[in-house]
Amino acid sequence: MKAYYSFFKMRLLKGLQYRTAALAGVFTQFFWGFILIMVFEAFYRSTSSPQPISLQELIQVIWLQQSFLVFVMLWFRDSELFSLITSGNIAYELCRPTSLYGFWYARLIAQRLSGAILRSLPIILVASLLPNPYGFSSPVSLFSFGLFFVALTLGLILIVAISMLIYIFTFYTMSPTGSLLIFGVLGEFFGGLILPVPLMPPLLKSIVYILPFRYVADLPFRIYAGNIGIHEGLQGIGIQLLWIFVLLSLGNLWMKNALKKVIIQGG
Repeated sequence: MKAYYSFFKMRLLKGLQYRTAALAGVFTQFFWGFILIMVFEAFYRSTSSPQPISLQELIQVIWLQQSFLVFVMLWFRDSELFSLITSGNIAYELCRPTSLYGFWYARLIAQRLSGAILRSLPIILVASLLPNPYGFSSPVSLFSFGLFFVALTLGLILIVAISMLIYIFTFYTMSPTGSLLIFGVLGEFFGGLILPVPLMPPLLKSIVYILPFRYVADLPFRIYAGNIGIHEGLQGIGIQLLWIFVLLSLGNLWMKNALKKVIIQGG
């Protein structure tokens, strides 16, 4: 465990050095945040029927999506890991006296966390200074904020467990392109990042609630906005824990099976 923690700390500190890239990401996410807010504002103004999520709640969700984008996007990847798999240099990784799955997991957690630290605070700070209804506001209650923090942390653990499947799948395909596209599109759509889950038709919503993707972003962000109550939030956290257990177990077993079939040319 100490080795995993040391590697996590090293990767986290390394990720915090890329401030220029983070600054560019902040401007880009502000741009997309404003576009999404204007699109949904036009939609809400064009209808008089009540919606399952208010415009103010939806704006909170949008700013949280942009602030923690690296927490919730499956297309966020480590190109170096893909290179290790496809080039055969994974032989060096196999020489470490640690679990390869745990080692890579700690690495991916640190990368996403460092990216979120550099981007989230500036976006939240500036968005909170905007006038109503475009600004970012405080949570509905202190308990809701605590529940949001727990759900967001578990969502980070869950998204990395899902993304680990992409890297393992590359052992078989030797190309990350297909799995990245498939998982990226599925994660973005069924996670509520394109169309908010409350605005989806009932049949599609029932499918979304079965899959793990909405528990990464939709659940914690709607808890913060107050669209999901305490009881439903606690139920969602329970489902998050279940998915984390299933995907971590599946990932570990699949990684061990993939490594048994690895063939490295030379030496």
